Amino acid sequence: MPLFPALAAVDTPLLVGYSGGLDSTVLLHWLQRSAAAAGVGVRAVHVHHGLQAAADDWALHCQQQCDALGVPLHIHRVKVDLRAGTGMEAAARQARRAAFAAELRDGETLALAQHQDDQAETFLLRALRSSGVDGLAAMAADSVLGTHRLWRPLLEVPRSALLAYARQHALPWIEDPSNADDGPDRNFLRLHVLPLLRQRWPHAGQALAASAALCGQTRRMLDEEDEELLQHLQVASRVLSVELLRQVSPQRRARVLRRWVLAHGVPALPSRVVSQLEHELLPAAPDRDAQVRWQQHSIRLWRGHWYLLPAELPQLPAGWQATWDGRAPLALPDGGQLRLQGAAAFETPMQVTGRQGGERIQLPGRHHQHALKDCLQREHLAPWRRRQLPLLFADGQLQAAADVVLSAPLQAWLQQHDAQLHWRPGGW
Repeated sequence: MPLFPALAAVDTPLLVGYSGGLDSTVLLHWLQRSAAAAGVGVRAVHVHHGLQAAADDWALHCQQQCDALGVPLHIHRVKVDLRAGTGMEAAARQARRAAFAAELRDGETLALAQHQDDQAETFLLRALRSSGVDGLAAMAADSVLGTHRLWRPLLEVPRSALLAYARQHALPWIEDPSNADDGPDRNFLRLHVLPLLRQRWPHAGQALAASAALCGQTRRMLDEEDEELLQHLQVASRVLSVELLRQVSPQRRARVLRRWVLAHGVPALPSRVVSQLEHELLPAAPDRDAQVRWQQHSIRLWRGHWYLLPAELPQLPAGWQATWDGRAPLALPDGGQLRLQGAAAFETPMQVTGRQGGERIQLPGRHHQHALKDCLQREHLAPWRRRQLPLLFADGQLQAAADVVLSAPLQAWLQQHDAQLHWRPGGW
């Protein structure tokens, strides 16, 4: 019989995902003992999906068990959104992750109860979906959820060891009747495929999990190389050089692009989009206005660079205007912001509007006015940014186009006061 690990090394407060089933029951009991020995705090969260008739009874069970352990529990009720078309399992998983993210406090680590058998199932599922090394790496023992550590301390422990631990400590747990339904793919593997494999290869679960771990090692090495290359390709936040991208092999390019979008919190690039980027956007002429969209995002070509953008950027409403004295940041109607730093306020309040067309501005070192349109072209401001640009006027004279183009009088005043004007566009 496999041995359950000794007390875990715990050095940060823990939030334990607790469903009331065998796995999370063992995890909570084990980590409560470990945390008590280390002198750190542990809390639990039960995600109430409301998908089963007994959901309220399960929540009550979890509360009773946490009370017995002296572990604070929060029951987080969620509404599983089935409209996305990804299936109930995926929708429930997404709802749980959102609940965990909402419950985590500063400095806490989220602990989840996936074990070796779960890892073997995940490996098989990914293989049957033609996954590459990233997918076959399955779950990581250490990863992140937002800014928090996500820890799966039992990932190398077989379920049989968890069952033995629960019996040894006389732990009560909930049996979810949906686990007996072999309709979901994961349940089918658990109920039929893995038991059959173990008849021939008793250590099948361990072997499959070990293969996932090896794939994880390879993925981490590739990730390090991808990150190094991405730093070379990225000329600014959310901006890649097309010229440099073309010097990279298609296989490496696909990996780097996926890493690029994920680094900015954007949904993963589907294979369809990677193909479009490769065959439509990459060979396009630098001066062509082209883009590829997926979900609510796009990669857009402009002047030899790819820009990662929201598919629909907000704009300043026609006719909008505001008076701003600089004392506090000015919230723009597109979700952006103007801010004066280094000075208490402008000497004269500014009138802030969107572009109307035909504006002219006196630039530093010049005695006559220039068309703002020409100034923005010289500044290489992307067309979608021009549509968001707030203009600052004083006494009817254009003083600034956000922080992109400054007039001679305003620049002199800012220098005199060691101040700066900052613009954050909306939609980012």
